[in-house]
Amino acid sequence: MEGVDISQFKHLIVVPTLAALGLGSPSAVNLVTGTALAESRGAYLRQINGGPALGFWQMEPATHDDCWENFLNFPAQSRLKRVLEGMLSNDLPKCAQLVGNLRYASAMARIRFYRVGAPLPMADDAMELSLYHKQHYNTYRGAADPAANAPLFRRAVQA
Repeated sequence: MEGVDISQFKHLIVVPTLAALGLGSPSAVNLVTGTALAESRGAYLRQINGGPALGFWQMEPATHDDCWENFLNFPAQSRLKRVLEGMLSNDLPKCAQLVGNLRYASAMARIRFYRVGAPLPMADDAMELSLYHKQHYNTYRGAADPAANAPLFRRAVQA
């Protein structure tokens, strides 16, 4: 199942969000877009098996909170923190906004990758983007299969 038009999603949500962060290279855009497809098929807002993951990027609350506590709350990241805070609505806790606030959720996915510090793959290399997702977002114990997800990243590249 898929929920959103991937081209609209990429160009109307991911591109302007990552540009606002100053982290919007073509590789980053394709990685974040492909990650939403790999994690939730762009359709699911809660983890299907009842797990804790939230939103199209299926970020776990512990990962979200770690991004804030051990990265964004430090003075060196004050610009990123300010931009992210500008994306938040006032009526929900930050973590709850991973479900319905697409700009914030895509920004947090980018922050998760940005913290890694490893160079991003080439923007048009779907297999390498999928491998990067597996290694730096899903982890070795996670269910992501880079070979099976490569076509999803190819769709992100082509969108």
